[in-house]
Amino acid sequence: MYVKRQYGFWMTFNWSKWPFILGVIYGAAICLATHFSGINLSLPWGPIGVIGIAVAFYLGFKNNSSYDRTWEARKIWGSIVNNSRAFGAAVMAFVQGSGEEAIKKELIHRHIAWMTALRHQLRLSRPWEHINNRVKGLYAPTVCEDYTNKLEGELRLYLAESEVHFLRNKSNLATQILQIQSTRLQDLRDAGYYEDFRHMEFHTLITSFYADQGKSERIKNFPFPRQYASATIWLTLVFCVFVPFGLLDIMEASDWWILWICPFLSGLITWVFFLMEKIGDYSENPFEGTYNDVPITAISRAIEIDLLEMLGENNIPEPISDKNGFLM
Repeated sequence: MYVKRQYGFWMTFNWSKWPFILGVIYGAAICLATHFSGINLSLPWGPIGVIGIAVAFYLGFKNNSSYDRTWEARKIWGSIVNNSRAFGAAVMAFVQGSGEEAIKKELIHRHIAWMTALRHQLRLSRPWEHINNRVKGLYAPTVCEDYTNKLEGELRLYLAESEVHFLRNKSNLATQILQIQSTRLQDLRDAGYYEDFRHMEFHTLITSFYADQGKSERIKNFPFPRQYASATIWLTLVFCVFVPFGLLDIMEASDWWILWICPFLSGLITWVFFLMEKIGDYSENPFEGTYNDVPITAISRAIEIDLLEMLGENNIPEPISDKNGFLM
């Protein structure tokens, strides 16, 4: 997530420059062919403009749908924030009995481990995500989190070694951690650390965590329908192919200055349409681990800090800070 006021122009252009460059080259080829061959290659701008309007409406539909996925993901993690704080407060208030401080620490640490496992699972790559297009450069953002080969080490900070070993061969670690947490809460109820009413409150919170996890997995594992995503690319490409021909219809190809302005306008129009398409494309998958994600790492760290402070621990990690304006 970009946290500064706005993307700089050169950052935006560098991120999406190739449609402009190719549009200029393609437009120049068409204009030069018309100018030097004497063959009129122009096409009526009216039908081409109608295609452009249709493509713009379609791009708007795709971008709105992509934004809905991102905003839903943010609302889900907002729910995780609220329910995690409620869980921490319930643990601190409800658990009473011999060794209660160690038990409170165990429960809260296990919850942090659940968030950690869920975050790593959501950052695993899917075939439809941008796994090979993570650009680098002065005016382009970079991925600032290595989310591979780190999970077990992070879980060891908050789970007993026996639990880490139990989870090693499980396919969905976050689900299993909540199951361990639920079983442990039942054991504590049986041991008399709290009564039935408070145990049901704990169970309600566990259910809400499962619900939020399931909603996150739904967005992660079900892509934006590929027929919609693919159609925007091909429709935009079809429109941009005809742009220089339409520009020749409203300009005199015999004038020398047309050789300069026509390719530039062709590249500019191509860039605008493909930029809109790319914005929607990079908003479809809010958990893919790139720079337009919902910042679940920063959100998880904020929850972690809140819960550890509830325990009164001294070794509190620092909040996640942005890197070059990007917060993961």
